[in-house]
Amino acid sequence: MKVCTLLIPSLVWLWPGLAATAAEPISLGSRLELFVDPYLIESLTQTSLKLHEPVKAPRPQSPLPVQHMMTVIKDGDLFRAWYRGSDSNYKGPFHSGHPGEIIQYAESKDGHEWTFPKLGLHEANGSRDNNVILANMPPFLTNFMPFLDNRPGIPKEERYKALAGYPGPGDKRGTTQPGRGLFAFVSPDGIHWTKKHEAIPYRPEWRHAFDSPNVSFWSEAEQKYVCYFRTWSEPDRLRTISRSTSPDFITWSPPAAMQPNQPGEHLYTSMTHPYFRAPHLYIALPTRYVPGVGEKKGSETTNNVTDVLFMTSRAGTEAFDRTFKEAFIRPGLDPNRWVNRANYVACNVLPTGPQEMSIYHRSGDRYTLRTDGFASVHAGAEEGEFLTKPITFTGRTLILNFSGSAVGQLRVEIQDVHGTPIPGFSLADCEPVTGDQIELPVRWKNGQDLAKLAGQPIRLRFTLRDSDLFSLRFRQ
Repeated sequence: MKVCTLLIPSLVWLWPGLAATAAEPISLGSRLELFVDPYLIESLTQTSLKLHEPVKAPRPQSPLPVQHMMTVIKDGDLFRAWYRGSDSNYKGPFHSGHPGEIIQYAESKDGHEWTFPKLGLHEANGSRDNNVILANMPPFLTNFMPFLDNRPGIPKEERYKALAGYPGPGDKRGTTQPGRGLFAFVSPDGIHWTKKHEAIPYRPEWRHAFDSPNVSFWSEAEQKYVCYFRTWSEPDRLRTISRSTSPDFITWSPPAAMQPNQPGEHLYTSMTHPYFRAPHLYIALPTRYVPGVGEKKGSETTNNVTDVLFMTSRAGTEAFDRTFKEAFIRPGLDPNRWVNRANYVACNVLPTGPQEMSIYHRSGDRYTLRTDGFASVHAGAEEGEFLTKPITFTGRTLILNFSGSAVGQLRVEIQDVHGTPIPGFSLADCEPVTGDQIELPVRWKNGQDLAKLAGQPIRLRFTLRDSDLFSLRFRQ
């Protein structure tokens, strides 16, 4: 049988428990780990890492509108959405950052059907009877992207934050003029906002930047604010992504180029955010922009096709993992999805049920995946196996997110770091794992729990057939 060994560079993680070198095991503790990258995997034998396809949910009766720059947040039991619109009474030229841009707001109790509260805050489209929360603020409303600040002890008037700003078109290399960067906004409720200082200034070496969703969040894993924003690569002039961090949302580190692009590939957005069940793992759903594909219709160039990709990054790193280079969400059968800039998703993947999470597309469609279900270690009809790198853990039970067919099954062997099975935890001792569950405990025939192995360096050897393993964790 052919054995494939996956290798990634050694990285130093900033979150306690993530530090590992080639000479020491990965300290898992009890945190959840998803199989979205090779982080835990030493070798694969007749198995592979598989990217799963989101499924389009039934069309809502009251969907989110077809708009750009959308953010969706789950705040307690309430789903909240922000998106860019345009005041129909504005008669001037339309360009990014024009004076007619507005920010609108919607709510949902179930994450599927949406309501659009009439807030009466701003006149737009000839009336105050609308859901507009920001208006008449060029150029800040072209890419306004809020987040719910989970930093402990944050003042209640700053519970929500955002970064926004657009420096204008054209080659701006050599620009030192202030006011062209990203500005901080704060809000107690996500509806009433106050513009603050310039947070991330424009840098004179950049030809162009910030003309896209620039997403930020408080990182529990890094204990700092993180921003992923649009830059352009030189000399190939590809749309790409850079990263900056801040301890206080005021002073930001020098930007680091993430360089996630494949050759010739434009990444129009990043939509990077912590995964809600594993905040040390950042999920990115960038739009890939492919110029020159499709037809030109009339005076408008429509032959710039887009799709949505899947990438990840781990807390404290300045790189994205590109294990999966294929499309995550294709344009599909609808011809309207094959025109200029038609495929974007909102920032944040959110839980919309105990077994389901959702992705919101700018078309108003909602896509779903099983919980943790971005990718898996997959085995087909022939039994395969994979081996983890050395790890340590805390807890008494190994919990798996597992999906098998009628004949699908999985077994786990616990080995020492040299590959010798630990007595009582061999493959023959493991009760076969079958079925389909988000949290399925592994049991061994002797009934022993894993407490006596906690803290010891071990490896996990999995054998599986016609099934998928999405994630694992150790628990009390």
